[in-house]
Amino acid sequence: MTQPRIRVIADNDYSGDPDGLVQLAHHLLSPSVDLRAIIGSHLRPGDPFDPSERTGENAAARAQEVVDAVGSARAPGSPRVIAGSNVGLADARTPIRSVAATAIVLEAMRDDTDLPLYLACGAGLTEIASAWLMEPRIAERVTIVWIGGPEDPDLASPPPGHSEVEYNLAIDPIAARVVLEDSDLPLWQVPRNAYRQALLSTAELDARIRPRGAIGALLADSIDRVAEFAGAAGLPLGETYVYGDSPLVLLTALQSSFEPDASSSESVLRPAPRLSADGVATFDGSGRSIRVFTRLDLRLMFEDLFAKLARAAR
Repeated sequence: MTQPRIRVIADNDYSGDPDGLVQLAHHLLSPSVDLRAIIGSHLRPGDPFDPSERTGENAAARAQEVVDAVGSARAPGSPRVIAGSNVGLADARTPIRSVAATAIVLEAMRDDTDLPLYLACGAGLTEIASAWLMEPRIAERVTIVWIGGPEDPDLASPPPGHSEVEYNLAIDPIAARVVLEDSDLPLWQVPRNAYRQALLSTAELDARIRPRGAIGALLADSIDRVAEFAGAAGLPLGETYVYGDSPLVLLTALQSSFEPDASSSESVLRPAPRLSADGVATFDGSGRSIRVFTRLDLRLMFEDLFAKLARAAR
């Protein structure tokens, strides 16, 4: 029986791109993780995935659907599902004292466990920035794993037709500046050039995810809806989908056995970018040092997902 050896708080925009739903299901099925809380975080206003004004609350509701679909197959533990703020930070000094940000602080400041704590974030950084502003000492007790941010030009080139401000960074540029520039939070970043590596084909989705019970159907149907929506808007997605939030599982649950680390993926230490008020990144070498992942172990990540879904379905 695998025992938990790390704690994780999962923070993601679960009412947005359904790659976060896949990440959540995978974390729920991972017995080495003590999943302490699941935070539904907000999207940008008017985001086509969820244009409502209640995206944090909607994200929490969607996350609960995943928890229910996984059901008794999930790893031991009862993670609390919490709605984060529906809006981003107003300035770089004032936290949003949400229930979610408070939960991060309380978990980080526990003194009754030695299990390392990871904040696995696949969206904006509102709750993490707020938690640090509320209690800066959490930086000594957590590691942030963040899917987001643009390419460091010394490491990679942006994709064709890219947006100047990367999608997750644009959700809350102020919070990103707090985390990357102001805080001393240990940060593992999976930037756009890395998370775009996480491709599965439609054939793989149909063969290895869709047949796996209620959770497999939920995940596959959620991705189908995006493909249909995009196709109707004149943006055919082809034969693949980017499962860009799944590295959150790879870099936490699937660390090496001895001397635990994300040893099967490649990373470098780099200065964090400087960010303008609207989130435009400048890589001038003056930022604090962060760990930037450049190449991901996709075989381990996806085969583990497929195996755990198959085991859950049995």
